[in-house]
Amino acid sequence: MIAELACAFAELRDDAGISVVILTGKGDAFSVGRNAKEARSRSVEQGQSFADVWQALTELIENPGKPVIAAIHGPARGHGCELALACTWRIASADATFAVSELSSGQLPGFGGAMRLSKIIGRARALEMILTGESLSAEEAMQIGLVNRVVNGQEELLPVCEELARQISRNAPLAIKYALEAVNQGSELPLVNGLQLESALFGLCFATKDVLEGTSAFLEKRPPVFKGE
Repeated sequence: MIAELACAFAELRDDAGISVVILTGKGDAFSVGRNAKEARSRSVEQGQSFADVWQALTELIENPGKPVIAAIHGPARGHGCELALACTWRIASADATFAVSELSSGQLPGFGGAMRLSKIIGRARALEMILTGESLSAEEAMQIGLVNRVVNGQEELLPVCEELARQISRNAPLAIKYALEAVNQGSELPLVNGLQLESALFGLCFATKDVLEGTSAFLEKRPPVFKGE
C-alpha cells in the first residue's frame, strides 16, 4: 500500500492536468493503519527504516505542489490518522473517529504524526491525544482544529470534497503551488526568513502567463482561463 500510494502521488505531483487531489478510504474506514503481525518481528533497524519509508510517503502527500483533501469516514486511527494529518485539509463525515493509538502497542506515531499533530492542534492537545490514545468524534476533532469541516453522512462526503476541489481549481495552478510552498515551508522558518520566501514566491508569479491572464480577466470582467504556465 505504501509503495502504491507513493507511486500514485508521484504521478499526481507530476501531472499538470490535476490541480487538487482527494484521498479517501475504501470500505468502512479511512484507515486503521496497522499490521500487528509485521510489527512483532521488526528489529530496531527495520523499525527505523519502516518509519523512514512512511515519512517519505507523508512528505510526498504533504508537498505535491497541489492541495490534498482527506475525505474521512469511519475510523482514522494510528498510522491512518497520520496519513490524514499529512493532507492539506481534512473533511469528515459525522461517523468519523480519530485516534493516535500507537502507544497501546508499544510504539509511537513515527510517520510524522507527532510533529504534524502538535503543529495542527497545539503541543498540549497533541500530547493528550498521543499519551491517552483517546478516540475523538468528528465534532470533537473539528472543535480542536484537527478537522476543517464535518458533513452529515458518508453520502455527502465526496460531493462536498469535490465541490471544494472545483472551487480551488478555478485558481491559477502555479499560484496555488507557490501559496502552499509559502505556508508549508514558511511556517518552519523565522518570520524574517518566511517573509523573504513569500516575497520571492510572489515575484515568481510574475514570470507566469497566468498572472497576465488573471489580471486581464479581472479588467475584462470575465472568468480567467488558467493554463498553469
